[in-house]
Parts: sequence; C-alpha cells; structure tokens
Amino acid sequence: MEEERERIRKEMEEKERLRKKLEEEEREKERQPPVFVEPKKCPPLGLESHRIENDQLLASSVANHGFGPQRGRLNMQGTHDENDMYGGAWCADSEDREHWFEVDVRQETEFTGVITQGRDSQIYNDFVSTFYVAFSNDSRDWTLLHDGYSEWLFFGNVDKDTPVLSQFVEPVVARYIRILPQSWNGSLCMRLEVMGCPIKDVNSYYSQNEVTPVEDLDFRHHNYKDMRQMMKVINEECPNITRIYSLGKSYQELKIYAMEISDNPGEHETGEPEFRYTAGLHGNEVLGRELLLLLMQFLCKEYNDGNPRVRRLVDGIRIHLVPSLNPDAYELAFETGSELGNWGVGHWTQEGYDIFQNFPDLNSVLWSAEDRGWVPRVMANHHIPIPDNFLSENASVAVETRAIISWMEKHPFVLGANLQGGEKVVTYPFDMARPPKMEAESGASRRRARQYEEEEEDEEEESPDDSMFRWLAISYASTHLTMTYQSSCQTDDMTGGQGIVNRAKWKPVEGSMNDFSYLHTNCFELSIFLGCDKFPHESELAQEWENNREALLVFMEQVHRGIRGVVKDRDGNPVANATVSVEGVDHDVKTADTGDYWRLLNPGEYRVTVRAEGYSPLTRLCVVGYDAGATPCSFTLSKSNWDRIREIMALNGNKPIRLLRLRLRRLRQQRLRASLTTTVPPTTVPPTTTTTTTTLPPTTTTELLTEGTTSWYDSWVYEENPTATTLAQPVYTEATPDYSFEYKIDDY
Repeated sequence: MEEERERIRKEMEEKERLRKKLEEEEREKERQPPVFVEPKKCPPLGLESHRIENDQLLASSVANHGFGPQRGRLNMQGTHDENDMYGGAWCADSEDREHWFEVDVRQETEFTGVITQGRDSQIYNDFVSTFYVAFSNDSRDWTLLHDGYSEWLFFGNVDKDTPVLSQFVEPVVARYIRILPQSWNGSLCMRLEVMGCPIKDVNSYYSQNEVTPVEDLDFRHHNYKDMRQMMKVINEECPNITRIYSLGKSYQELKIYAMEISDNPGEHETGEPEFRYTAGLHGNEVLGRELLLLLMQFLCKEYNDGNPRVRRLVDGIRIHLVPSLNPDAYELAFETGSELGNWGVGHWTQEGYDIFQNFPDLNSVLWSAEDRGWVPRVMANHHIPIPDNFLSENASVAVETRAIISWMEKHPFVLGANLQGGEKVVTYPFDMARPPKMEAESGASRRRARQYEEEEEDEEEESPDDSMFRWLAISYASTHLTMTYQSSCQTDDMTGGQGIVNRAKWKPVEGSMNDFSYLHTNCFELSIFLGCDKFPHESELAQEWENNREALLVFMEQVHRGIRGVVKDRDGNPVANATVSVEGVDHDVKTADTGDYWRLLNPGEYRVTVRAEGYSPLTRLCVVGYDAGATPCSFTLSKSNWDRIREIMALNGNKPIRLLRLRLRRLRQQRLRASLTTTVPPTTVPPTTTTTTTTLPPTTTTELLTEGTTSWYDSWVYEENPTATTLAQPVYTEATPDYSFEYKIDDY
C-alpha cells in the first residue's frame, strides 16, 4: 500500500510539473508580438466579366426596373437617361428597412474579399460607406462574418467611382454570400465584385469547361519592360520570319513597338497582302495587348513546328502586330491593378486624348461633296486628303495619332482590326452617323423626303462596302466561342444574336480610326470588343486565348477574299497609284508602288475598271468564287494621247479644245440620229415600197440638252464665247475648307 501511495504521489507531481510548464509556455507566447498572416488572395468570380449570370444575383428590393441586381456589377455603365432601364448600379427601395445583395456561386467557394463601388451617374453621388458580410450554404441560415467578439463592419466607398477592396482575414467556405449595407451617401446604390477560389471537385460538372492550356505560352500580364523582353525573345526564336520595329514614340518617349511576321520580313513582296492587328488604343483595355503577345508566340512556335496552316498564313501574308498603341496609359492602368482600376483610369493618353477618336473627320468632307454633286467629278470617293490644319503644330492631335497615321500611309494595308474592351461585339464602319441632308423647298422634294424617310435612315450609315464589312465582322464573331450568344455587357443584346453591329447605329463617334482608314487608305478596318472586363485577371487569360485563338486566325485569312492583281504598262513596268473601280461599289482603291492591288469582295461577277494618269482606262470582268484565295485579275494598260492634248490645252489657257468639242458634239448628234430613226409600217405605204424617215436632231446646244440626256463631257465642254442659246454650266464657287480638289481628266 505504501508503494502504491508513493507511485500515485509521483504521478501527481509529474502532472503538476507539466501543467506549470504549459502555463509558462502560454505566458511566453502572450509576451511575444503577434504574427499576422497575409490574407489569402483569390481571383474575381466574374461579376464584371459576366461569368456570374444574371439569375445568380438577387437583392432585397429595387428602386425601379432599371436598377435591378443584374446592374450591380463592378464598372457597370449607366446610360445618360437616369430613369431608363439601364441604370449604373443596383439601387434598393428606400422604404425597405433591411437591405442585402446576394450572389449564388453554385458551388462551395473560399470567399476572400469583396470590391465595392458606387453608382455610375453624371448627376448623383450615391455609394455605400459601411456594410456587413454574411454567408450561407442553403440561402436560409446566414452567418455574419465576425472577429470573435462582434460582427465585422467593413468600411466601403468614399466616392462613386473608385473601387475599394475589403479583404477577409481568413477565407470563408460557403456557397452564398450577402452584402448588407448599413450606411450610404445619397441613395443606397452599389456595384461590386466578389473574390473567391472555387473548391475543386472532380465529381462536379463545374470543372468540365475549365481550360488547361496545351501550348507553352506565357499567360500573364506584361508591363512595358516585360512586353519588350517578350518580343525580343520571340524574335530570337524565329529570326527568319520576325522583325521588330517602331511606329514612333509616345508622349512620354516610350517607343510604340510592332512585330512583323512574314517569310521575308522587312520587305513588301509583290502580290502579298499586308494585314495588321492593333491593341492598346486605350491603356486600360489590356486583353487585346496580351492576345497579340500570345499570337506572336503561337505563330512563332507553330511555324517552327511545321503547322501547315500557320505556314500558309506567314508565307502568304505580311502580318503586323502592334500590342500597345498607348503605352503611357497602360503603365498607369498596370500600376493601379486589374480589379482596382475604374472605367477611366488609363483610358486616355497623358495629354488627355482618346486615340481612337482623334483622327481627321473625312466623313463630313465626303458627304458634303456628295450633297453638292462633286463626287466623282471634282472629288474622288477614296483616298481623301488630310486637311492641312489637322497636321499643324497647334492642332489637337496626339503624338501617338500622328505616328499611327504615318505608319498607315507607309504600308499598303488591305485588312486590319483594332482590339478594344468593355463590350463583347464586333463593330464595322461607318462609325460616324451621317447628318440629315438639306432638302429642297419644293413641295415635290418634301413629299419625296417623307416617302423615303425611313429607308434613308437605314441606309445613311452604311458604307459602300457594307456587305463586305458585315462578312468580315461575322467571320470573327461567329468563330469566337462566346460572342454570338453573350454579346451584351452594359445593355441588352443590340446585335440580334449575331455579335456584330454598325457602329454608327450603336454608339456613333466622329473622327474614328476605322473611318479614317477606309476613306484615306485602302485598308478595311474593324473594331473588335473582346469582353465586358477591360482588365481581366491573370487567371482568365488562358480561357480568353481559347475563346479568341481561332477567330484571330480566321479573320487574318479573310485578307485573301476578293480579287488581286498587278497593273503594268505594255513594257511590263508596274503602274503605281492606279485607281481600281468596281461597278456598283462607290469606293475605289489604288495600286501600291509595286503596281499590285487587292480588292476585298464577296463572291460574284464584277466589272472592274483601272485608270491611271497617262494611260487609257481598261475594263475587265472579274469573277470571285467561293474557293479559298483571291481571284487573280491583272491589267496591262496602254499609253493614251492625253499628254499631247494637255500640252495643247496649256497653250490655250487650259481650256478644252474647240476641235475636240466639235468632234464630241458630232458624235452626240450621230447617236441622236440613230435613236430617232424609225421604220414606217408596211400598212401605211404602198406594198411595193418601204420608206424610212429620218428626223434630224436640233442644231443648238440648248435643243440638244433639252432633247437628250446630258453626257459626261457636257459638264466640262463649254463655249469660249457663250451665246443666249447656250445653256450655262453650273459654276461652283464654294469649296470645303482646307481642301484643294485636283481634277484629272484621265479618271473619266
């Protein structure tokens, strides 16, 4: 018994010693400074990018139908009408007592934070300043986030535009999350994004559509230094097909780099079309920048691996890729971050210009000339010159815009697209809406205007190549994996499920890059809006590459659609700047310095006419089929005698020669005789004879113009000494400012 009592005593002493040791360790821990662990960082779940669908968003109440929970997405843009159905935030009913905004993620997720923002409005300053956060797994029982002592009150926004990130100390696993506003400025309105990491479940159908990149590509955001290094690495890997050059410099002296990809980089090959992709017009729309860097990597790797499709593209097209046209603004957006930049940070240049809308307005020049009847006799319908005052030193033109214009004029581009963000749609010219025409005061004109008013409204924004532009736009949108059925971000789908829209009928702008390219050069250019989120998270780049990869390749292949050829003289010399006209399409193109040309056309038969100074015009029938590749349609021009005629006209003060006028009049009289010749029916004369009666045409100019239709030469052939019997020709004393119209008789 004594031994047993001794054993128990020793055990008790050992337990007491251990207890004191543990207490000492606890006191030591309390004396040490606490170590804070950085909160876990997760990507956005997709409210801004619309990966979270409308039916996953709920709210306690709404102020009206235009401020429902589907409008509560980060950076959602409202319309100018504050009372229509497209409000700039979710707004609650002010009469309710309890307010909440709920997101159903549809699977267990580690929630790590929320980003809140106020209402997009030009009038109101509405935002939520404090809020609670609650979680649930069944949407019935909710648990408020607390710190062990009380519910955690988060401090939100101090203005309506700047996003604010509120992080959780530890991730919370749940399916549903609710934001419960407690105080706000103005009305209770907010936009938000939720940060979270979905918990992987191999048995869940949510993982079936996840993308695992198969190419060894660099899926991350690249600042200016990283972009330059990436392009250098690609050039070193594929030196035979790549070349890096600069368009110019930005306002802050950053070079605007371009990558040329071709089988013979640095040189224009006769018969090979030139294509361009540009991105970064707005510095905070970064997806296009990363897609072009990925495209460079893809073309280089696949060409080296012998991919036949990529080899056809590189060998048959001179490709130019410009990932960042506004590098200054991108650096600003990059520093702000993917989720914390609002709609405007990095949008404009350092000087405050929107590059896309900073080009000369050539639409007004063309339409004004058309209304005056100057096209095509006084002014051509293509290659409209830039106004002198636009390029002056005091003009409001960004240095980046000047560099882009110079670059456009140096290369005979055929097709191109600029990659933008904030929407998911392809837009095509015209980008500017045509102003209503000045109607005549006569009653007949007013009745005619009323009769065709609706038809003119539908046609006035269409370019002469509208059908071709629609095909080019649909070639990208239909190949994109999501654009044709998810083509709405800020409003309802305006495309009818096609993913394409005429910019002038959607959001018209003046002086756009696309209209300038079409009216000043040969290049057909479109705008491709890649997604609702201007600055997607790095984790989304792999999926976006899969969405756009095939569309990027298909659109490049459209450069071979239509006709192509070389214009030469009888000696085999190329004829530069020759005008190529297609009957029925009121827009011409010109040949390059090497005499080659490309004309984008849909399948069909076309009468094509080529005109060049010093040569006689030549017309051919060119057939565009449905097979891949442009139809060859070359021309060989013969010298004309207009050079000698111009010399004689110069001796007479550049007035038309009377001999030529008389010959043209005689030719016209002969045509009128032929048209007025009639055969008398046999019943009106004796059966043994047949009499043909010919009526001579009038002899005076007035009678000629009264009886017949005015020919093209009547507009410029005039009497040196007009008489009372001569119909006076219209004299134009009014001209568009800053434009000198040069008339060339070889064009007609």
